[in-house]
Amino acid sequence: MRKTLVAANWKMNGSREFAEAFFKALDLQGVSGDVAIFPPFPYLPLAASLLQNAGYERTFVGAQNVSQQAEGALTGEVSVSMLKDCGAHYVIVGHSERRSFYAESNTLVAQKFLAVKESGLVPVLCVGETLEEREASKTLDVIAAQLDAVFALAGGDCWSGAVIAYEPVWAIGTGKTATPEQAQKVHEFIRARLGAAGPQVQILYGGSVKSANAASLFEQPDIDGALVGGASLDAREFAEICRAA
Repeated sequence: MRKTLVAANWKMNGSREFAEAFFKALDLQGVSGDVAIFPPFPYLPLAASLLQNAGYERTFVGAQNVSQQAEGALTGEVSVSMLKDCGAHYVIVGHSERRSFYAESNTLVAQKFLAVKESGLVPVLCVGETLEEREASKTLDVIAAQLDAVFALAGGDCWSGAVIAYEPVWAIGTGKTATPEQAQKVHEFIRARLGAAGPQVQILYGGSVKSANAASLFEQPDIDGALVGGASLDAREFAEICRAA
């Protein structure tokens, strides 16, 4: 049976004061699955330390992005080895905001995925369609292309030990959420697309997840948890989502 994973993506939000207050308020009693926090780069070591001091088991920190390069004259970039030094366990690659705002292609995302995988960290590959693509009935084609680019580069058992997050772009930060049935249909497609590795891979849902809708999403057979955005900035709300999983 697959473990559940609920992850908090703080995006470009927070401060030292916020992080300290968040972990002080975070109560994970009664949570049986894995929990991960993805703060902005400067707060990774702080989050790792605060989470360790909280004493919870199966809790991790992760990074929101990474360079596909190991080192070099690449001002502003951060490598996987640096993230490991900061205590990261997971790394998000291919978030829709990176794809749209910074023009990250399927090929570049695949290169980042491979760099994370080869480092021993866990890649969290984000896939998802825009509203226009959904209305044109291209959802599954878009997601297939995003997955296939990774497989074409990494090949073999690239999905082993990886995490995939389905985040319909039209539901991120909009208050709109895919219905449990819509989300399940895509998750089922993703799992089948992964082939033999499919049954073991954690597939998360992301897109305006909150405590009010979490349970109905997690009841679906192919939804193994959530990548939570705005609601993860509230420690109590985030903990309720974790308990729902």
